[in-house]
Amino acid sequence: QFQLVESGGGLVQPGGSLRLSCVASGGTLDWYAIGWFRQAPGKEREAVACVNATGEDRNYVQSLKGRFTISRNYAEKSVDLQINNLRPDDTAVYYCAATFRLCTTTSSHFVYWGQGTQVTVSS
Repeated sequence: QFQLVESGGGLVQPGGSLRLSCVASGGTLDWYAIGWFRQAPGKEREAVACVNATGEDRNYVQSLKGRFTISRNYAEKSVDLQINNLRPDDTAVYYCAATFRLCTTTSSHFVYWGQGTQVTVSS
């Protein structure tokens, strides 16, 4: 059974950095565009970034561009999300998801989802 697993979340001070990873079990990420989404308490889930199957095309939500970097790590067989200069409003559960389609911010286009990893930004 194909499953996605996120890791790398935690408690970090404002201004710090985290690197989240998404790996697959029961299959490979290579066939999918992979997106990262997040859901803050009391808010709807929102798209963060997406990378296509080849790793050549990366898309970011405009408001987050600059602090977030999505990449494929072929050695680790993961898709990573580097987050720099973390702010308290980045606090959320971060999910990775897989789609057979091209990169999109539409969550309903993603067919596989991980369980999420908690990121908490607080001093």
